[in-house]
Amino acid sequence: MPKLTVNGKEVEFDQGMTLLQACELAGEEIPRFCYHERLQIAGNCRMCLVQVEGGPPKPAASCAMPAAEGMKVHTNTPMVKKAREGVMEFLLINHPLDCPICDQGGECDLQDQAMTYGRGSSRYNENKRSVKEKYMGPLVKTEMTRCIQCTRCVRFLEDIAGIEELGAVNRGENMEITTYVEKSLTSELSGNIIDLCPVGALTSKPYEFKSRPWELNKTESIDVLDAVGSNIRIDSRGREVMRILPRLNEEINEEWISDKTRFSYDGLKLQRLDKAYVKKGAKLSPVTWSEAYKAISEKISSVEPEQVAAIAGDMADCESMFAMKKLMDNLGSGNYDCRADGAQNTNKERASYIFNSKIEGIEDADLCLLIGTNPRWDAPIINARLRKVNVHKNLEMALIGEESGFTYPVENLGNDPKILEQILNGKAPFSKKLKAAKKPMIIIGSDIFTRDDAEAILYLANEISDRYGLITSEWKGFNVLHKAASRVGGLDLGFVPQKGAKGTKEILTGCAKGDVKLLFLMGADDIDITKTDKAFVVYLGHHGDNGAHHADVILPVAAYTEKDATYINTEGRMQRTAVAVFPPGEAKADWLAISDLAKVLGQNLGFENLKDLRDQMEKTVPWQLDEFVPAKWHTFGEKGRLSENKITHNRENFYFTNPISRASRTMAECSEIILGKKKDAA
Repeated sequence: MPKLTVNGKEVEFDQGMTLLQACELAGEEIPRFCYHERLQIAGNCRMCLVQVEGGPPKPAASCAMPAAEGMKVHTNTPMVKKAREGVMEFLLINHPLDCPICDQGGECDLQDQAMTYGRGSSRYNENKRSVKEKYMGPLVKTEMTRCIQCTRCVRFLEDIAGIEELGAVNRGENMEITTYVEKSLTSELSGNIIDLCPVGALTSKPYEFKSRPWELNKTESIDVLDAVGSNIRIDSRGREVMRILPRLNEEINEEWISDKTRFSYDGLKLQRLDKAYVKKGAKLSPVTWSEAYKAISEKISSVEPEQVAAIAGDMADCESMFAMKKLMDNLGSGNYDCRADGAQNTNKERASYIFNSKIEGIEDADLCLLIGTNPRWDAPIINARLRKVNVHKNLEMALIGEESGFTYPVENLGNDPKILEQILNGKAPFSKKLKAAKKPMIIIGSDIFTRDDAEAILYLANEISDRYGLITSEWKGFNVLHKAASRVGGLDLGFVPQKGAKGTKEILTGCAKGDVKLLFLMGADDIDITKTDKAFVVYLGHHGDNGAHHADVILPVAAYTEKDATYINTEGRMQRTAVAVFPPGEAKADWLAISDLAKVLGQNLGFENLKDLRDQMEKTVPWQLDEFVPAKWHTFGEKGRLSENKITHNRENFYFTNPISRASRTMAECSEIILGKKKDAA
């Protein structure tokens, strides 16, 4: 490996590194504003100046200069110190004295670096310039007078998000960052430019003037609004979540989160269920937990085991599904399902329903076939990873399905499922590309499993994977992209009907016919709830959403920010949420509500506390905390006739996919302004 010397210390570096990266390998801190390791180099701010022996007699911008063999670099000479002080002085010339009222105060790179590298006084006596505030939509608040033109926000939207909506106009001191025409940013990742901004020019509009960073309790957790499992930090004050920020995890979300993850937290304090309810007549009345359990117990005693059923919603945690499964088994009913959307995928082979290549593994792929999915809306973080590899490594993308709003070039192969047969038989032009690829991958959307020919499509995808080298000892390129945080965990736990029992479709049909008389809904709000009117519905949830409106008994439970709970993301990785705030009123953890109900019913579930429950649960599943456990590859799917129906993508309103975001005023604003949809049209 090549070597260079930094302040007399010799270090090895990788070919292609910049001087800034090489200096950091040597343990030297280099200040910067415009440079970011995930963005293209701009060289705007000149704060990263260093001195290179034998080079021109002037400081060099280390972020833009390639490191070379034998270089001798100095980061702390008088020349470097004076140069950095000069740059900082110029940066502060027009910067307003807003620190006491700036939301970036306490977390501002400019504050920190001015303290460390600034002169300590200003020699500038002219009038400061003022820049008009720009409108960027309901999420990003602007104070462009503070802007230092680092262009991080511009480069993020172009490089990472793939939405070119920001840019610079004019030159010199008249330069401004703008949307050109006054309109909202439409990227589902736009909130990340708030984190990237090194000054207070871009801040969170919903969080404006709400709190200071030193007032907040910080809790490391995960997001469960989709199936990616993005690592987040929940900042709270008292019993209120004040904001949600990304947490670095290179294997999953890098350092980005979607706007829904970041901004829907205001829904956590609206339309909450904080006490138990029982329907008396036509009206739900508040009762004690004991009265609610008694009402359920009386109903259960009057029905047969096969007339009882349970459906887990998209945000149900593993502990609650495990507890409910044990309760249902004890009652003698196998009518339970975690596939609230009516999907038909089974849990016989784990490789058939997880993201086998890992999210991080996308970076090794050289060809990707999407089947019935648009990751931009199903999983924005995975979409950002796909775009990254497309831009930097020329990952070729192809699609079988509907093309709409992709952020990278996609070859549309059509939307007929029979294209899969043509690819398998080598009759499609795409077959040659698959054969030539070294590490090809398939990503199947979860909507595929709601089709009648889901097993036939799965069979063909399995055959294609075997025939074209998607599966080797070192590479598994068959992937399923789920939208529901509960789905992989539910399948792993076997929260699906066994032989002869009813799944979601049969349960709802049974409710409509009167065959299912008691139905537990575990936060399942996105089903056809009107079919449950003849059944006695017990709703375990945290919001007064669709399921609560049709319930006969409501048991209030904790949201994901209020409980220690286990979730398995789309790649099969086990992660856990943590208690950031306490649940409101009398609400409790889901598993505890189910455990207490079991005691009233005289059922022994075999555990008394969370530790016992987890010990039992983890004996039955191949999980390791925060670790990806690969699945063994087997044949799956069933050979059959393909449907005449075209492959479509069920694009829901991105901002209204769960009870929390549907309760959020911020998400309602986004839906109306960005998507042009009213809330009641979601």
